[in-house]
Amino acid sequence: MWIKMNDVRLSYSGRIDWSEKECPVFIYPCTGVNLRFTGHRLKLHVENHRAYWDNYLGCILDGKQTSLLLPKDGRGILEIRAGQSETKEHEALIFKRQDACHEVKLLGIEMEDGAVLLEPPKKPERRIEVYGDSVSAGEAAEAVDYIGCEDPEHNGEYSNSWYSYAWMTARRLNAQIHDIAQGGIALMDGTGWFHAPDYIGMETVWDKIRYSPEFGKVLDWDFRTYIPQLVIVAFGQNDSNPKDYMKEDLHGGMAEKWRRHYKEFLENIRKTYPSARIICCTTLLHHDKAWDQAIGQVVEELKDERIKQYLFRRNGEGTPGHLRIPEAEEMADELSAYIENLNIEGWK
Repeated sequence: MWIKMNDVRLSYSGRIDWSEKECPVFIYPCTGVNLRFTGHRLKLHVENHRAYWDNYLGCILDGKQTSLLLPKDGRGILEIRAGQSETKEHEALIFKRQDACHEVKLLGIEMEDGAVLLEPPKKPERRIEVYGDSVSAGEAAEAVDYIGCEDPEHNGEYSNSWYSYAWMTARRLNAQIHDIAQGGIALMDGTGWFHAPDYIGMETVWDKIRYSPEFGKVLDWDFRTYIPQLVIVAFGQNDSNPKDYMKEDLHGGMAEKWRRHYKEFLENIRKTYPSARIICCTTLLHHDKAWDQAIGQVVEELKDERIKQYLFRRNGEGTPGHLRIPEAEEMADELSAYIENLNIEGWK
């Protein structure tokens, strides 16, 4: 039995390219599709487009997580087995583990004869949006043998958005999430690490569905389709490349330019979501505290009661590579406790 990917019994989350109405394209981490079904297996037909690394989808079937290796480039079939369990109904979440190191198009689902696709679970009413870098994307999170160490050599297998602090925080708060996160990204074009040597910054990415030109036409996002009550802005670490000008001179010309652009970014978020709470932060990833000072100055200048800065207890003191699962959990515990005390409008 063939299931089209625009079937109303499939429940989606994340910014998704629906240019082909029956074939959604997953671009951002944490983007996923949730389904409930009977039977013992599914076959997911996909088309992968790779920029670098090996690429994987995540799957959580009846609470158990696995990773599904995607083809290097082109079409393939991913089999999801529920086994011969006596359980009549199953629930699966299929999600994007990685950032724009690849895009994946979902073409359709094969189900066993006699199997039934059931109504999806109800989505939470709480909605979060995150703008961040590799830490928000969960890059190298599964490299738990390297806590406190630089990243091991890898080919993408350790990256998993499920274990990002961003998604952990959303789950603790029972909230939907749109995770606009990209490894290596800084605020401004021409800085950071993403899309070298023509670096693309969050100022360019934040209002897009597709933002990597090698995958095709850049596509704008329709902000009317998802309105968060809470926005987390979590970058200001990769901005030190190629020069850590904030560390060198907090009041220098480049530092002032960055603060001006950061302020404009927050003002754009505020115009887009007039009622949202906005939390500005960095992470436990090693960086100079001058960047947090700069963020604090901007937040203070804005004098907006709904824009706050949050500093973690071990801000900038975690693993020098990327944060591992326990450190992401530490961040999520702190951040979710802080958020629960904000009395956010629209949250029950």
